[in-house]
Parts: sequence; C-alpha cells; structure tokens
Amino acid sequence: MNSSVSALPLPHLNSANEALTLRLPSSLQLKQQLPLSNALAQQIAAHRQSVRAILNGEDHRLLVVVGPCSIHDPRSALEYAEKLSRLAHEVSGEMLLVMRAYVEKPRTTVGWKGLAYDPHLDGSDDMAAGLTLSRELMLEMIRLGLPIATELLQPMAAGYFDDLLSWVAIGARTTESQIHREMASGLNMPTGFKNGTDGGITVAVDAMRSAAHPHRHFGVDSQGHPAIIQTPGNPDTHIVLRGGHHGPNYDCESVARVNADLNRLKIPGRIMVDCSHANSGKDPLRQPEVFNEVLNQRLQGDRSLIGMMIESHLFEGCQALGPTLRYGVSVTDGCLGFSATEQLLSDAARRLRD
Repeated sequence: MNSSVSALPLPHLNSANEALTLRLPSSLQLKQQLPLSNALAQQIAAHRQSVRAILNGEDHRLLVVVGPCSIHDPRSALEYAEKLSRLAHEVSGEMLLVMRAYVEKPRTTVGWKGLAYDPHLDGSDDMAAGLTLSRELMLEMIRLGLPIATELLQPMAAGYFDDLLSWVAIGARTTESQIHREMASGLNMPTGFKNGTDGGITVAVDAMRSAAHPHRHFGVDSQGHPAIIQTPGNPDTHIVLRGGHHGPNYDCESVARVNADLNRLKIPGRIMVDCSHANSGKDPLRQPEVFNEVLNQRLQGDRSLIGMMIESHLFEGCQALGPTLRYGVSVTDGCLGFSATEQLLSDAARRLRD
C-alpha cells in the first residue's frame, strides 16, 4: 500500500503556548486519490441494505460484527479478513458477517489512539499517512467481498471513510454527545449506539431518537471548509448492549427491560449484544459464553436480538505496544483467536440451520 498524501505544515505560531497546526488533505482529495469503483459502491449499497433488512426483520439471518478490537498491523488485518471472507461465505445462509475495521480507539485518559492517528506506532501521530493507510486497508477488505464496520470517534475523520462502511458504531463514551448524534443523523448506513459505561440505556435510547430526526449543525464539507450541514435523519439505528460498571446486561431479564423501554417509546426492538467489555467481564475468552447465551435467547424466539459483536484477532489475548510485537495479537483490548471464533460461528450456524 502506498501513502502519498502528506500533511502540509502551516507557519509556526509565535507563542510557545499556542498549538502547532498541520494541514491535512480534505476528505475529497483522499477519496479522489483512493476512489471507490462503481462495482464496489454497488456492493456496499447491497451490504447496507442487507443490514437494514436484518434490522427490520425482513432477513432472518443473524448480524455478527467481528474482528480485531483495533487494527494496528495492516498485514495481519488483511490475513484475518481473508480468513473471515471464507468463513462468511460458509455461513452466509444463517449469518451476515461484518468485519470490524476499527482505526480509531477511544481512550479513557491517554494512550495509542488507533491506526488513523498513529500508523507508525511510535507517537509520531502522522495522521495524514494514517488516514491514507486506513482507507487503503478498508478498500482491500471490501475487495474481498466483506462488509466492513468501524466506530466513528472523531466526526472530522468520518468523511474520509463514510462511503466504505456498511455499519457504524457510536461508542459508549460518545453516545451522549450531541455532535455524534448529529453526525449519525446524516449517515447513510445502519448505526448502533452503545449503552453508557454505567450500563444504563437511557443515553443510547435518547441518541437513537435524536439521530432519527433531521438536523442542521456546524461541520466541515468534503473540501475541508466550515459549513452548515443539513441531515435527513437516520431511521436505521439500534442499541448495542455492552454491559456496565455493575456487570453484564445480556441476560433475559435485562433484554426484556430494554425491550419494554423501547416499546414504551415506540422505538423498534432491535438489539445487538457486544460479547466483550463488561458483558464478558473483560475476559476475551468468555465471549463464546456470552454469544451462546444470546443465541439461546434468539433460538427460543426473541427476535429483537438481531446480532452480536465479537472482538477477535488471529491469535488470542493482547499485548502492550513495544519495539517487538507478536504477529496477529491485539495491542488494545484482548481478543478471541480466529480458530476459536471460527468454531463458535460455525457451530452457531449449524444450530441456526437446524
């Protein structure tokens, strides 16, 4: 992959207390450099429609968003995508597999912020190269036939990828943000809002209601100019349960309470369960336990459970960033290995088929 778009430095500011500013290429420039072909655009449109059909109960399949917690190594990410593409074909009658292509990483305090921010993993924060590398990588995954998903963390970065995505997450830390709700109201793809870090669903439900409405808001156009953005509203939103400070929220009673709240507000009961984070007690190897419990609820007739999310990489576990890294192992949250992921999804497909 080649990365020829670079940041253009602006004049240094006089005061030592002022921030240094570096100019990035506009989203239009990057899209022109790394264009989306008509065939791939049609493929993405079909994938988005498939996700919508699952949300609306028109497609009986289970939606599974699966892949690395965050991508730090394009080579291992592409190897994972190749394996997932083969698996997706094998289980396509029962599941729609969407690959996590997460290039931004929310941080509670500080830390590595993701491939789009720091692609060299050395704190140099070459964001121009990161944006280019991220778009190149996403295009390669799409060429493998996969729908891809990401969490949109920085609204200004969304325009560099929004034409490539089939599903989007708004994270637990940003679901309450008005800026992210406005952004989601203009996205032309299904969007999942995670419950808050405290485990409560009110902020996610409010976000879904807000994103469903049109908005006018401050933003940046495709050429990088400040603009008034007018959005049509996004009808294809749903809630993602990821547990909270008090424990998991994927059990039957929790799901029933969520459905009752959604029904009271006349919001369609469309629930995805994140098998990681608080739902697994932050133990990546417990994700199959969570997945199978949710699958049992689905098989027992709860059609509001439209999908699951799994953090998975080539190999299980996680590692700290350093000069020597193990290939195919996450540098952020711990992941399930691919072999265990493949077994889990293949078994689930057989159960759904039966």
